[in-house]
Amino acid sequence: MTAPKPGPEAVPVVRRGGEADSVLWEPSERRVRATVGEITVVDSGRAVLVWEPGRPVPLYAFPAEDVRTDLLRRTERPAGPRRHAGSTVFYDLVLPDRTVGAAAWTYPGEDLAGHIGFEWFGREVLDHWYEEDEEIFVHPRDPHKRVDALPSSRHVRIEIDGTVVADTRAPVLLFETGLPVRFYLPREDVRLGLFTPTDGRTRCPYKGVASEYWSWAGDADVRPDIAWSYPDPLPAVGIIKDRVAFYDESVDVVVDGVRRERPVTYFSRPTR
Repeated sequence: MTAPKPGPEAVPVVRRGGEADSVLWEPSERRVRATVGEITVVDSGRAVLVWEPGRPVPLYAFPAEDVRTDLLRRTERPAGPRRHAGSTVFYDLVLPDRTVGAAAWTYPGEDLAGHIGFEWFGREVLDHWYEEDEEIFVHPRDPHKRVDALPSSRHVRIEIDGTVVADTRAPVLLFETGLPVRFYLPREDVRLGLFTPTDGRTRCPYKGVASEYWSWAGDADVRPDIAWSYPDPLPAVGIIKDRVAFYDESVDVVVDGVRRERPVTYFSRPTR
């Protein structure tokens, strides 16, 4: 098998109906591993990052030699909308205690021939993923995306329905490509007594696991899980540890006396 040449490259793909589409890819030098229980399913230093059409985040594809192909059993192409840039060869993942249907696939075309991809975003079939020795979540990190957490002396005030729920002059501003700035506030500057702790939990490939969430306890009609915190963030953003952030889409944020417009993003929609 010939390894893909350096990228990013556009690999022509033909989908049903004959319309041309393309997959973008580039090689990664990170060692990538994936496990289920005690079983290592993938262990590769030759992973390829793949951006499929219509998918804003990348996936990994691996040379077949770096995958436990003895755990894969060819299966029929899943029914429903076109998946994975016109892929037609899919595999079930056969584990000692269960079988995961259509968990993996190969891409059409010559450039990614011999490479296998695994379901991840929205349907994780493997328990843990690692880049080098650091666990990652949700999807691979995009090397063309930045996440910067910067300490600031700006005066930030958060209001819900006219009630001031946080007021600080020591925020950390988190800048993430494609998303509005998030203000991570010292816990002591947030009136957490106005909120109710919930069992909310989310994961982010760049920040880690947000395992603390709070919902507004007042009468205002705001989304649940309006505020969150990372007790143990990934090292690259360790400065946000234990700080509290809010969905600016659903609260009023005043920075240095100027009220910011509420951004409109995916997170404007309630999740419950």
